[in-house]
Amino acid sequence: MIERRDVAKCIILSLVTCGIYGIFWFIKMTDDSNQVGTTQTASGGMAFLFTLITCGIYGWYWAYKLGQKIDEAKGTDGNSGILYVILNICGLGIVTYALAQSELNNFAQ
Repeated sequence: MIERRDVAKCIILSLVTCGIYGIFWFIKMTDDSNQVGTTQTASGGMAFLFTLITCGIYGWYWAYKLGQKIDEAKGTDGNSGILYVILNICGLGIVTYALAQSELNNFAQ
């Protein structure tokens, strides 16, 4: 079951905890996206580990796949994956998190 998260609260907690809550948010968002999408990628913990090992490069792939899974779950042929990658490359990963969480909240009960 996907948990609805308040985007503003998640952003504030990520800033106040110097990114520690952002790691938790990343892991939970990855697990939630695996539940809504039909294609499965790495679990949240593994995705975080891969991002650390590759010095952030896997994070770009993760952002692209996250956008694809959300578009697939919505039943649209959108370009969210490309938008998320561009945001991550520009250093706006928190915006990617906020947009993705907003979309995932639509699937929460």
